[in-house]
Amino acid sequence: MRVNHVGEVCAQALYTAQAATTRDPALRRQLLEAANEETDHLAWTRQRLDALDTHASWLNPFWYAGAFTLGLVAGRLGDPWSLGFVAETERQVEAHLDGHLDRLPPGDAASRAVVLQMKEDEARHAQWATDAGAAELPAPAKALMRLAARVMTTVAHRI
Repeated sequence: MRVNHVGEVCAQALYTAQAATTRDPALRRQLLEAANEETDHLAWTRQRLDALDTHASWLNPFWYAGAFTLGLVAGRLGDPWSLGFVAETERQVEAHLDGHLDRLPPGDAASRAVVLQMKEDEARHAQWATDAGAAELPAPAKALMRLAARVMTTVAHRI
């Protein structure tokens, strides 16, 4: 659950930075609405961490700063690329959540409910970004995103 919490910290940063860089008021509202939903996810994962008697990642300020920087870069590339980054990020998060569901203990209904709702929301965010004109990211960018996510999840799991 710590890894999912870090993901939500990063989502806050990404959406906030991307909202700050777009010149399109409607897109800004959509990005901020998505960030608001991610705030719910952040609260849910925090509650699960507390219930599981464990801590959030000690590196959350680092994760936030890095994700905010990535969001600024994506936003500065223009709305189609920024939306492409949203769509690909959410697709990768959805795949991560599928894997997490497989590893959750069958009796942990509370965590399962949180992850299932997050998965549904992330899929909706990806579809919204695609429908709003997301550019398809090049394969090397997607691969780099997967590698960065793997590093983040490995480190966040432990620290």
